Amino acid sequence: MPRGLAAGTQETEAQRALMRGHGWSGRSTATDFEAFYAHRSGGPRQALTGELESGRCPRALDGVSKRGSTAMESTQSPNSHQGDAHTPKVVREAIVEIVSDSGEGAQKAGQSFATVCAKSGNGVWTVEIIPAEIKPPSRSRAGASGIRIRLGSDKITNMGDEADLVVGFNEQVLYGRIMNNAFREGTVILLESKWDRDPDEQIRDMYASAVEDFRSRGLIVHELAMHEACLEYTPDPRLGKNMFVLGMLCWIYQRDPDLALKEISTIFARKGEKVVQSNQRLFEGGRKFARENLTYCFEVPAMKTKQDLIVTNGNQAVGLGVMASGMDIVSMYPITPATSATHYLSGVFQKAGGFIHQAEDEIAAIGFAIGASYAGKTACTITSGPGLALKTEFIGLAVMAEVPLVIVDVQRG
Repeated sequence: MPRGLAAGTQETEAQRALMRGHGWSGRSTATDFEAFYAHRSGGPRQALTGELESGRCPRALDGVSKRGSTAMESTQSPNSHQGDAHTPKVVREAIVEIVSDSGEGAQKAGQSFATVCAKSGNGVWTVEIIPAEIKPPSRSRAGASGIRIRLGSDKITNMGDEADLVVGFNEQVLYGRIMNNAFREGTVILLESKWDRDPDEQIRDMYASAVEDFRSRGLIVHELAMHEACLEYTPDPRLGKNMFVLGMLCWIYQRDPDLALKEISTIFARKGEKVVQSNQRLFEGGRKFARENLTYCFEVPAMKTKQDLIVTNGNQAVGLGVMASGMDIVSMYPITPATSATHYLSGVFQKAGGFIHQAEDEIAAIGFAIGASYAGKTACTITSGPGLALKTEFIGLAVMAEVPLVIVDVQRG
């Protein structure tokens, strides 16, 4: 039986053809996609959302969602914005990825989607997809940048296995995820199709070859003209396609558009009302595009809990841990993907009596922390893999001199 079909599921000829890799372009039906979610709707999974007491988080109210309502457990649309006959299929959980070149906003779209899901009552876990290079070449296999979002009707405790649905901004970055075994037979790929019409013949050939290869691997590929659809709302889709994709995902997973529109307002508030409205139009455009081009949608019911939950990420959790443990000093040099930990702390650490130092390099950052610790302060330095390598000699000094020191290594995935 092809992977993705639950035991006892009756295969149709269309499903067998799909699983053999004979995908198609254009509209898709709900029946064709029920199979790849069948194994996820059979029962509860172990899971997580950051269940932290809101009083311990200075920004907790940004993501607080009251629990106890079971309204979203209906198989009908959870909001009044749909206006059509789409009936969502209820699933217990879903793993979604958005993958692009660096700088296309895939992570922001995914973080926004995760926040909307968490505020809707779902358990959520996100993992950023970070390339090794700071600015890798566009359309390169090693340059995959993006995010994975796992949402469920229970607490989610890890990022899960293979993805159920992937939005790809180009075909080459998807190979980086394939090499990481992130997809499975039956994974749905919503792929930007503009490369099929690129002026460069080599790019057109690479695209066509990749699509054929994806289908031979059992992936269900849908070639969608997202770039062209975005042109209706912005002259430069590269700067707005992420919010368009957010709209698509909110349609597919039946998220409340009002929550998403409010999240967009929060994200772009500092850039002015014009930018906010532009991104909200792109979001609505993505919802409309998905509604008109995809005839399937899903609903992941909310968790049954009356506890208040917050929306946070790993780096914010590190910041909370720094404050809760009574640290006096954090010293670091900016490095992806660790920097946002100090971005968060810079807004709240001083209120907790802490001090942040941005050093001129990685070696100076750990040296500052060791010196502060030797002088009697509890000290921490935050970095990632390459920065940790540069700190090696000073780590040796701290070990030999028995100087207390906390080192946080935010790993690249």
